[in-house]
Amino acid sequence: MKVLLVEDDAPLAAEIAKVLRAEGFALDQAATGEDAQHLGETETYDAVVLDLGLPRGDGLSVLQAWRGAGRTMPVLILTARDGWSDKVAGFKAGADDFLVKPFRVEELLMRLRALVRRAQAGGAARVVCGPLSFDPGLGTFERDGLPLRLTGLEWRVLSCLILRREAVVPRSQLIERVYEGDADVDSNSVEVIITRLRRKIAPAGIESARGYGYRLVPADGA
Repeated sequence: MKVLLVEDDAPLAAEIAKVLRAEGFALDQAATGEDAQHLGETETYDAVVLDLGLPRGDGLSVLQAWRGAGRTMPVLILTARDGWSDKVAGFKAGADDFLVKPFRVEELLMRLRALVRRAQAGGAARVVCGPLSFDPGLGTFERDGLPLRLTGLEWRVLSCLILRREAVVPRSQLIERVYEGDADVDSNSVEVIITRLRRKIAPAGIESARGYGYRLVPADGA
């Protein structure tokens, strides 16, 4: 398997490269956005590990250029940015997975292998929960195979829940991610959005964990 590693932090790049080569990956490396874009558009890779903070062209711009050129290899983004809006931007640009620094190289290897397996099996990078499916690359939802129309706030809540499907997401985390830390937001507004989503996504459901948060489940259990 051939992988492109794009990382400008030399010690981190060396650490990742050592592990990948030891695991049998063939590896090309780039330390700038300019070099990465050229390699991604002229070479064939089974997967790419792409840092966002790069000199001479940021990672998001490089990824958008690849996707615009029809390059479909799976891309795992590395970033020091932990904000929800940054993750959304990455997925919308065409990322398949997202790993926040600092991380264990073993986790990167596990995620990279999963992306390659999925791509080789011809599977789309969709997240599924019952009748719902979410395409992180396109940022689109479907219910029973049909497009699901959502407002911007509904989209933010549902994408947060489906990416952590069947796990309870704290209310405070939903408020932070949906409203990007706006301290003046009325927490009841999240409940209003949840109520609207329950009507739109049935028979999938959103369960309430009283006094804590919500979780998305395949069948209505609210």
